[in-house]
Amino acid sequence: MKKALDVNNINPFIMSTISIFESVTQLKLVVGKPQLAEFHFEGPTYTITVGVVGEMKGQAVLSMSIDNAKDIASRMMFGMPVAELDEMACSALNELSNMIMGNTATVFSTQGKIIDITPPIAMVGSELTMRSDITPIAVPLMLDGNEYLKLFICVYEEE
Repeated sequence: MKKALDVNNINPFIMSTISIFESVTQLKLVVGKPQLAEFHFEGPTYTITVGVVGEMKGQAVLSMSIDNAKDIASRMMFGMPVAELDEMACSALNELSNMIMGNTATVFSTQGKIIDITPPIAMVGSELTMRSDITPIAVPLMLDGNEYLKLFICVYEEE
């Protein structure tokens, strides 16, 4: 298994997620304690995976409950009710991940590190398990004291 990034390279992922998420949804999230984690999602879950290529390689994964995914999609569509994660709702959520990761790439470019991102891949289900050759760092993002979504950073830096 490849070693995860050091904290200086984790912060752009977290700060971009918080900044873009708040800008798009008007919700203020609080960062929980980052920790090494496994990719196992028990309840009904929506995940979005975006690949990272360039001077860093790997994936960033956003995971959230289906209810939170519907809430986020609704907020992104100016309050339009979202009863199911249809094509339009999923497109909105994927665009959120593109905005977050695009901002992350921009932050890294200001530090002289060039990365690019791949198109997002969404997955919906229960009892999901994913595997990675890179140790995932999980960052819970909290709303009103409860985990609202989780950011997994599975990226390593080329040496």
